[in-house]
Order: sequence, then structure tokens, then C-alpha cells
Amino acid sequence: MTSDASRPYRPRQDPVLQAERRARLLQATSEVGQKVTSILSLDELLPKTVDIICDAYGFYYAGVFLVDETGRWAILRAGRDDAGAAMVAEGYKLEVGGDSMVGMAISQHQARIALDVGEERVHFKNPYLPHTRSEMVLPLLVGDKVLGAVTIQSAEERAFGADDIISLQTMANYLAIAIGNAHLLQELEQAHAELLRTKTFEAIATATGEAIHWVGNKAAPIPGGVRRVREDLCLLLAVFHALLATPSDAQLRHPLWPAAQVILEDIPALNVDVQALADDLAALGPEWLEDRGGLESILEDLNIVEMSANTILHIKEDLIGPVRRQHVTSVALPDLLNQTIMGMGLPAGVVRTEFAADLPPVRGDPRQLDQVFANLIKNAWEALHGSAQPRIVVTAQQHAQDPRFVLAQVRDNGPGIPTELLEKIWVSFFTTKGDRGGTGLGLSACMQIVNQSGGKIWIESSQTGVGTTFAVLLRAAEENR
Repeated sequence: MTSDASRPYRPRQDPVLQAERRARLLQATSEVGQKVTSILSLDELLPKTVDIICDAYGFYYAGVFLVDETGRWAILRAGRDDAGAAMVAEGYKLEVGGDSMVGMAISQHQARIALDVGEERVHFKNPYLPHTRSEMVLPLLVGDKVLGAVTIQSAEERAFGADDIISLQTMANYLAIAIGNAHLLQELEQAHAELLRTKTFEAIATATGEAIHWVGNKAAPIPGGVRRVREDLCLLLAVFHALLATPSDAQLRHPLWPAAQVILEDIPALNVDVQALADDLAALGPEWLEDRGGLESILEDLNIVEMSANTILHIKEDLIGPVRRQHVTSVALPDLLNQTIMGMGLPAGVVRTEFAADLPPVRGDPRQLDQVFANLIKNAWEALHGSAQPRIVVTAQQHAQDPRFVLAQVRDNGPGIPTELLEKIWVSFFTTKGDRGGTGLGLSACMQIVNQSGGKIWIESSQTGVGTTFAVLLRAAEENR
């Protein structure tokens, strides 16, 4: 026989005994309320709750189910004794709205009672709980939101009377509030951890930026100096080439001889013992220049110096650029993303876009947003190196939970990012590209730009062999009109 909370079984009972039972139930309900509402950790709250229910009310089993993120499944999170522990360990779950008392109680937001499970059409014969004869399932509701359900089972038939139902429903309300509070605390802790993480990376980026700014200022003259040295070296080579190509009796009359004479006259002022060097070179023989690499090696060394200095200056721009004054305006994100992708020159068909219709514009600096998405797409493309079927999907849609924001995603089908690196990738100068280049500043700069715009950036998912999805949350332009 099945009933809902509005039609409980009312066994005949002596009024005095009934009053005593009601008093015990009220005392048990008060005890449950006091204990469960003071516990704010779900891992502690749920096992403690099932023990309190069984001990205070005298039932042999209780279990707590919570609805998962999809809303499709009710997952057993805590159960009494060995049977409950075994079911939790195996991931026991029931479909919401399915053919079970728990599923129906959650979907209908209404208590379900089976006074004789042998007659209950939808009762699941649970091998872990073979002694169940009566079962009551109470939805855990906070306002209109159902968090899950609590199942209470007895080895006796017709174990639940009207007083039990009232008392246990009150207990379930206490439990729902406690679970809601625990969820809020968990969300607060996650938000705090996220804020701390963001602030830490921002502090690292700021400190790194100040250091590289100083280094960049020192490196700024190097490329120009290298170019002048290269030009002067080539001019000297031209001078001595011309003189050596001229017969010795005509060298003094050559128009470039005065230039060579000036160079020779400047040598004493350089504090270099040219004669001693010449003697050493004469003793080494003509092979010494070949061993040193010759003029080609000298020019190559100058190129390395120039490239290294330019790298430092580019790093400075990557770090300092994001914190420059923003030129905030209303940006049509699909147009910006299409332009960014087109400007990257990737092979046709690699990048696919999916933009929601009637997508609101976002607020931001177009140049900086272009930098953000160019970095993300570039990283995705580099992650696909050697892939047989490289694919990048760029999407944009209004945020489902908060229409004040627009959610953009860059998804690839590359190798994914190892779990141990998911936090490190945001740190300045950390790179996974090895000898393939990269300064390790792209994601650090992206985080600075997006945070400065009032948005958020994170890795939505990354699985080995499946790919990575980066998510960027940007404020819709209407938000600040």
C-alpha cells in the first residue's frame, strides 16, 4: 500500500501511549534539528544525520540521496551501517522521476510512503536491505528547489503513523536547511579559493612585470647597438678587402688608406696589445680562424644577441601591455572573433565557429580582447601539432545562469593538459612548449586582461586524449549602460 503525506496510515493506539510516543518524537526531532543544523560539512553532516535518525527514531536504516549536477540522478551520499557504506562505495544511484520511491519523491516534491513493500509496485528490491518492510521517502526541499531525498526504512510493516510523518518531515526540513547551508559554505569556500588564486597569479604577474620592465629598459639599447656593430664590422671588412686587393706599392695612394690608418692609430687607446695577439696568431697558423668559425660565426653571434634582446622586449610588451589604460567600448564579439581567426592564417577548416543568435555586445578593449582570443586559439593550434584531424571550435553565447554575461569558449581536440599542470599554466613564464618556443606569458596576460575587464577566465575541462576547453566570461554591454 502506498500513500503520500496527506493520507498517512493511522493505527489505533491507546491515547496515553500515543501521547508518550508523540512526546518522544518531538524530542527526537528537536535533537536532530539541533545537531544537524550545527554541522556545515557535507562529509560530516550526512553520515551523522543517518545515524541520528536511526538512533533517535528506532529505525534500522536511513539514507540520504542528493541530486547530481545534471538533475537526472539521485546519488546516495550516506547510508546506515555496512549496507549503506557498501552502496555509497559502489556509487548507488536512482533516476529522478524513475520507477523508484526516491525518484518519484524528488520529481513530485512529495513524500512517498510504503507501509508494506511487498505490495509496493515501484519499490526496488534492494539486496543490501532485505529486511525492509516499510519505507518512507521525504524530499529535501529549500523553497522550490529540491536537493535530494532521505529514505527511512523499518523492518516492521506499517511502521509509520501520522505523528511519525509530521516529525520526520520536520526533521527532513531541518536537514534540507543544513544541506543548503553546507552548499552555500562550500560555494563560498570555492569562491574564496578562486579569488585567492586569481589574486596570487595577479601578484606574481605584477611582480614579474616590474622586474621585466627594469630588464627591458636595460635591454632596449641592445638591438640598436648590435645593428651598429654589424654595420661597422662590414665597413671595416670592406676597407681591408679593398686594401688587400690593391698592389702593395699602391696601397698608400688608395682612397681608403686614410680610414685604415685612423683605425690603426686608435688601437693604442683600446688597451689591447695587438702585437702580442698577432704573434700568438702567427704561432697558431692559419687554422685558428677556421676553428673560431670565422666571420660567419661573429655575425651569427651578433644575431643571437639581437634576437635575445628582442625576446626580452617582446616579453616586456606582453606583460606591460595588459595593464595599460583600457579603451573600453561596446564590442560585437562574433565580428571580433571572426577577424581574429582570419588574421591568424590557420589552414582552412581547422577552426569552426558557433555563435548564438541575438548575442549581446560585450564591454572591453577590442585590441586587448583580440590578444586574449588570439592567445587561446594559438595555444589550441600548437597543442594540435601532429594531429591527424586537428579541430578548434570557438563558441559564444549568453550565459545560461546570468544573462548579464556572455560566455565564449575555445575548444580543441588535442592531447589535453595534465591535471598537475592545470594551475601552473597561469603563472608567468611557465610553458609546456619546451623547445618549440613560447615565453609562458600568454595565459598570464589573458588573465590580467579579462579580470581587468570585470570578467573571468578558466579551464572548463581538460582530459588526456580528449582535448581542452578554455572559457572566457565577459560582461554584456547592457550591464553598464
